[in-house]
Amino acid sequence: MREGHAVLVGMDEVGRGALAGPVSVGVVAIDASCRSAPQGVKDSKLLSQQARERLVPRIQRWALGWGVGHAWPGEIDAIGIMAALRLAGQRALAQLELAPDLIVLDGNHDWLTDPAREGLLALADPTATPQVPVRTLIKADLTCSSVAAASVLAKVTRDAHMVRIAPEHPAYSWELNKGYAAPEHQEALRTLGPCAHHRRSWNITGNTDRVGEAVPPEAREMNHA
Repeated sequence: MREGHAVLVGMDEVGRGALAGPVSVGVVAIDASCRSAPQGVKDSKLLSQQARERLVPRIQRWALGWGVGHAWPGEIDAIGIMAALRLAGQRALAQLELAPDLIVLDGNHDWLTDPAREGLLALADPTATPQVPVRTLIKADLTCSSVAAASVLAKVTRDAHMVRIAPEHPAYSWELNKGYAAPEHQEALRTLGPCAHHRRSWNITGNTDRVGEAVPPEAREMNHA
């Protein structure tokens, strides 16, 4: 804001390394009228489920705007995880009823606007997403309140989706592991193989369709707290 960016949007993703379910991106917009962030807002992985859920309505009241976008397993299989992240980010930004002046993205790689990776440029729709500068910031979910808030919204929304679909395939225990590679999930995959909610392009346990292909290194996110 000191540099003249009036409306800032913090952005963060969850679910990149899950074996099942979507990859989800949260966005939270703030400006100078948004005073201190709700107490307790920080990286979603450092919060209990109950703490995250209590923060959601407080974040929504605090922010100028917010949204959560998803890219689904079939889309991840079709275009790859990095392009799917961009797609989910575009969908989240489309939910904002305002034009941001700067997007702060957690991490050190701009997966939102990088056209060098195959498939990313083709997904860009200039009429759907504001063409605004993106700034990456390592550990932004620990130091930037809007990014931390976006992390919380994305995590709560994605977790709720995985709990909602868990009864369709109870053997995978998604209500516990949210689609990550927990022991009970991997054991069910060894027994039953993957279902429609799994990322079949990855070499997940029980998937014999793509033998020899590994889960992309950038997608290995084992913490499902």
